[in-house]
Amino acid sequence: MSTPNTAKKASLVLADGSVYEGYSFGAETDTIGEAVFNTSMAGYQEMLTDPSYAGQILIPTYPLIGNYGTNSEDIESRKIQVKGFVVREACDLPSHYLNDKSIHDYLTDGSIPGLWGVDTRAITRRLRAAGVMMGMITTSKTPAEALAAIKQAPDYGEIDFVKDVTTPKTYEWQNGRGDYPYHVVALDFGLKYNILRLLAAQGCRATVVPCTTPAEDILAMSPDGILLSPGPGDPDLLDYLVDEVKKLAGKKPIMGICLGNQLIARAFGGRCFKLKFGHRGGNHPVRELATGNVHITAQNHGYAVDADSIRGSGLEITHINLNDNTVEGLRHRELPIFAIQYHSEASPGPLDNVYLFQQFVAMIKEARGE
Repeated sequence: MSTPNTAKKASLVLADGSVYEGYSFGAETDTIGEAVFNTSMAGYQEMLTDPSYAGQILIPTYPLIGNYGTNSEDIESRKIQVKGFVVREACDLPSHYLNDKSIHDYLTDGSIPGLWGVDTRAITRRLRAAGVMMGMITTSKTPAEALAAIKQAPDYGEIDFVKDVTTPKTYEWQNGRGDYPYHVVALDFGLKYNILRLLAAQGCRATVVPCTTPAEDILAMSPDGILLSPGPGDPDLLDYLVDEVKKLAGKKPIMGICLGNQLIARAFGGRCFKLKFGHRGGNHPVRELATGNVHITAQNHGYAVDADSIRGSGLEITHINLNDNTVEGLRHRELPIFAIQYHSEASPGPLDNVYLFQQFVAMIKEARGE
């Protein structure tokens, strides 16, 4: 097992000119992305493989990363999705019975650069105060050269990352069973595998389709329900997806998660806006308005639905974030459509919200007359 190259200096340079010097681990290469932080205390491998982090440099606030290594089971997509990884301490002696390789080797094999030995909480305070911004991890450039490269690179909000992370071809997810009573088509905008695991646990055979699949082709698969997955980037760039969601609305029961929530809002005339520093972590309190219950949720999004923009749209707000009162859930008053902004599938995060998959199946049963 190899260890991080402690002698190779590296730095994170942010678009506002701030510089954080540390040491390189993982792949020794430069990268540019939007710098964001996550407050979860565990689950770094699930974070790294979450497609919603495409185009971003991920900074966990928890100081020790890599202590239980990595393995082939704790993955949420087919590869590491982040552009870079910045940590306080990268453990080079992991201890866990499932461990296959160190976090250094895992990043190296994925050609993803890392930076360790920096004050990640100071970086977090900077991003909370100034807002998320583009940044660069570099082992070769001066701060001035890195800043010039950042200014020449496209901004995160200008890129459609969904087409980069979606599945290249349709596939089935059955978890080895053959007796599923329900069939769900999941549009992959940046799908996490745990969504499919939880659907299977509720008796749903899932067909996962690329984001560019036309509504007509989806309906031709005779699904009992349709799931709109999470995903990365600015929903304002995704008119081609909004058009297909409009065609699907009212045809079959629909559940939207995260980006899926935003696309449903847009399909009914709503607008979205960018949050100052986003919601990323496993400890976000959300109130369910119908019951008053508060759920601790896993979240990973940088955009939110404008509550005023959905007035008169047929949608109503079902959940709100107790930290900033942003929209965390929607449902249609007449059609079998509901969505949540947070990650009901967790991974990482609490499992408080698995009940939403049960609600989705209940909606499917009702539509089938069961």
